[in-house]
This record gives sequence, structure tokens and C-alpha cells, in this order.
Amino acid sequence: MFPIHRPRRLRTHSQLRRMVRETVLTTNDLIYPLFAVPGEGIAKEVKSMPGVYQLSVDKIVEEAKEVYDLGIPAIILFGIPADKDVDATGAWHDCGMIQKAATAVKSAVPDLIVIADTCLCEYTNHGHCGYLQVGDLSGRVLNDPTLELLKKTAVSQAKAGADIIAPSGMMDGFVQAIRSGLDEAGFQDIPILSYAAKYASAYYGPFRDAAESAPQFGDRRTYQMDPGNAREAIKEIELDVAEGADMLMVKPALAYMDIIWRVKEASNLPVAAYNVSGEYAMVKAAALNGWIDEQRVVMETLTSFKRAGADLILTYHAKDAARWLS
Repeated sequence: MFPIHRPRRLRTHSQLRRMVRETVLTTNDLIYPLFAVPGEGIAKEVKSMPGVYQLSVDKIVEEAKEVYDLGIPAIILFGIPADKDVDATGAWHDCGMIQKAATAVKSAVPDLIVIADTCLCEYTNHGHCGYLQVGDLSGRVLNDPTLELLKKTAVSQAKAGADIIAPSGMMDGFVQAIRSGLDEAGFQDIPILSYAAKYASAYYGPFRDAAESAPQFGDRRTYQMDPGNAREAIKEIELDVAEGADMLMVKPALAYMDIIWRVKEASNLPVAAYNVSGEYAMVKAAALNGWIDEQRVVMETLTSFKRAGADLILTYHAKDAARWLS
């Protein structure tokens, strides 16, 4: 006899499929990355990321208004300074690009959440995420001296109006250092979204074009995680939780959905997934060549991040996704 259970019964109508859908993507899940550069009236497209631009602060404000009108609740800011140095001055200076952009956006769109990427690689003249040992060309960052720079950067970003601090340098103890710095400066209510499990990934290539942050020598494998490690991600997130992280991030997302799942299972904090530049660029390239249906692939991919356990998704597809969702 044929089995009495016929799962296809619940797939016969679009409304019925909608009613029983287990995972639902909404605009509330989305965070849109923006890249701030010096100048005025600047909107320079990133060649490896069609549709993504380096923007002057006035253009950042225009984008922020559009993002808010689309119902996206938050942006994350990255800065590209005019000058770089060993002290990453542009990261923590009151006139840094993230500081200027955060202040301008909060003035123009006060209800939009502004997340500040708190890292140093865009601002150092060697492209690494902190202080290096003099003469060391391996890219091994001096951990503890760099914590002081990160603390100073986070406080400066909070003073400029950032609603959330998102440290991404993968320094040991960076959450505790930043938490203590924020608290001492009177920013006890500013949450930390930690890049808790950030892998040394080849998927970051186009981002380094956008943020002009490629290392001048060596690589970042001495501080970002090895792609083969999963248990280590749980160790990293447990340390960050103990140090005071309010939210956790897994980066990249597409090739690390097992990590998103593990982190979600191991923590009761909100989990963010960063749909990174290489993931975006692959979809865009295939779509421009007519090889895939961009809308369906993007929406399926973003939904899969939620299904894996992500509560928040940082994605360059955010504006398109918001339009498609509406």
C-alpha cells in the first residue's frame, strides 16, 4: 500500500507554502555596509563589486536615507582615510572617516542604527590590523599594544554617534579592552557586536579593493582563524561572551553555515552572519552573464543564513533584498 503521508499536500498552493514556511527573511534581518572616503560628491564604483561604491560623507547620508526608507534598520560603516600611518591615526582621530560619517548620518537619520567597524587595517600603512614588530614582514600583529589602539578607536566612534561597536581585528582580549574603554568613557549602554569567528578567507578579495586594505606583505593568518577549524570558533565565542560581547558574528557566511549553526547552538546571544564581498561578487558576475536568476539566488542564500541560525545578516544585497521583499 502507498504510504498515507504525502508531504506534497502542503506544497500545492503558494499561500499554503507561505503559511507553513519555517524560515522567513524580513528587512529587519538586514544590515547594509557602506564605505566612507574623503571629499565631496564622490561615488566611485568598486570594480570587483558591481553596485557597491566608495562614497563621500554627503553621499553616505543620501544612501542612509534610502536604506532607512527601504525599512533596513542598520548600516555598518568602513572608512578609507586620505593618509595612513603606523599608528592607524585615521581610525581613532575625531576627524576620521567613520567618525565624520557616523555624526552626519545620525544627524540626518537619527533612527537608523549606525554600526562602526572597529579595525585598523584600512588605516595602517602596512595594511595589517595593529602594531607590528619592527622588521617583521610576516604580518604577525603585536596583540596587547594593539588593544590600546582598538580601545581608543571604539571610544572615538561612540563619541561620534555610533550606536554599536563592531571590533573585527581578531585580537585576543579585544572585547574586554573595548568594553572597559567604553565603560570608562561613559558609554556603558553601547553594545559590542564582536567579529567572534572571523576566518582567514579568500572570500575577502573584493572587500580589500573597496576598503583599500590589502596587506603590503605577509597575510592575516596569524590572527584570523584557520578555515579548517570549527571547535576553535566555539572557544572564540565563549571567550568573547565572557568578556562582555552583546552580539556575535561569523565571517564569511556562505562557506561557514555549519559555524553559524554551532555558534547559535552554543550561545544565547544574537548571531550575525557577514555575507562577504567574494560571495556577493560571485553572484553578481554570474547574474551579469545571465547564468543565474539573481533575485532567486540572493533570496535563497539569505534565507539559508537565517535557517542556519543567523539573526542578522550583513550583506551588500540588502537594498535589493528589501525591494524584493516589499
